[in-house]
Amino acid sequence: MKNETILSGMQPTGALHIGNLEGALKNWVNLQNDYNMYCCIVDWHALTEDYKDTGILKERIYQVAVDFLAAGLDPEKCAIFIQSNIKEHAELHLIFSMLITVPTLTRLPTYTDKKEELGLDSYGFLGYPVLQAADICVYNADKVPVGKDQEKHIWLAADLAKRFNNIYGETLREP
Repeated sequence: MKNETILSGMQPTGALHIGNLEGALKNWVNLQNDYNMYCCIVDWHALTEDYKDTGILKERIYQVAVDFLAAGLDPEKCAIFIQSNIKEHAELHLIFSMLITVPTLTRLPTYTDKKEELGLDSYGFLGYPVLQAADICVYNADKVPVGKDQEKHIWLAADLAKRFNNIYGETLREP
């Protein structure tokens, strides 16, 4: 019985490769049989690193969707969708951005490690984990399969859900 919800996402930043297939998609294909599975094409996240050239983004989104299906994700078993088509992601991101401090975000390893490497200093880049937390909490995900580099973001999502619930009442599940 599918009682628990899993959310996972992939950026449409280029052609999928064997690492995507082995590291994520094969796992998702297995998980869709036992969980309420949400597979998101996280196009807003892709903009955090490449917001100037959005012309190719539409084609990349389409290609990721095709790759999801080719890997074995079944729309009868899981939801496959584009992040920017669901306005609640942006709405919850805005609320969450009011509940977190800038110093907390600047201490996250993904920000400190990649800031210099990528030469990015925008709020979009800094606030990436806040948007990720909104992505997770919109669906009340119980589990979020991520790599080690994203584990702090899951902690942040749980913390933001808790803060939200303390202010607005028990609404969001803490992943």
